[in-house]
Amino acid sequence: MTQPKVPAADQTLRILSMLAAARGPMPASMIASQLDLPRSTVYHLLGAMQEHGFVMHLPEERRYGLGIAAFELSSAYTRQEPLARIGRPLIAALVDRLGFSGHLAVQHGRDVLYIIEERAKGAPALITDVNVRLPAHLTASGRAILAALSKPQLRALYPNKDAFVHRADVATGLPETETIDRYSRLRTVLDATITRGFAVEHGSVTLGFSSVSVPVLDHRELPVAAIAVTFRDEEVAEDRLAELADEVRGAARTLSSRIHGRGR
Repeated sequence: MTQPKVPAADQTLRILSMLAAARGPMPASMIASQLDLPRSTVYHLLGAMQEHGFVMHLPEERRYGLGIAAFELSSAYTRQEPLARIGRPLIAALVDRLGFSGHLAVQHGRDVLYIIEERAKGAPALITDVNVRLPAHLTASGRAILAALSKPQLRALYPNKDAFVHRADVATGLPETETIDRYSRLRTVLDATITRGFAVEHGSVTLGFSSVSVPVLDHRELPVAAIAVTFRDEEVAEDRLAELADEVRGAARTLSSRIHGRGR
């Protein structure tokens, strides 16, 4: 592994990342052990982060947790919409190349939230507009994200049949393969998605329209978003879906690299 040019900055970010991923505040000794850092270094860095509000010390528990400044960073991320800003030109270029409408969506509980919609020239308006939320298991974007989650994460999202909803205006016209009303059926759809390498939906959102989608992954290979293109059923034959998905995958990989700061 390449040694960081600024070790203290690297160590600070590793500590913050660990605290963000933890289920609760942690003892400094555990942080030091798990990150393989000297205890003295960890205490020094925690003290500096505490002064700036990024870490809180819980003296009774002898543990450290994230501070209010970390929360403010999260809020600033939402305000600045960097994912939408970075993703918009990529989605626009994808739409220009393919001639189909494109979307960028993020997970919001059991829903997906659309943060970009680029409509292809002459394409009709779709329900998947910006700031629209739809049940994840009904959409290609949602299925792409859900397929990239671990089985325990997925099960926690869908603990019983009550977790599954359908859109009443399209449900009666759906083929049997698109009806997902229990965990076992969702698992079958997601296993097929993993095998295929991309997610597909046919008419679950709007009758007569289909979508393909690929997840955008972070540095831990966890899904942070999904890119999808939508088209009329008659516009793309089944044997062309993989070719279409390759184009979407290229955009997703570029967006992932830009999120990580590796792309331009």
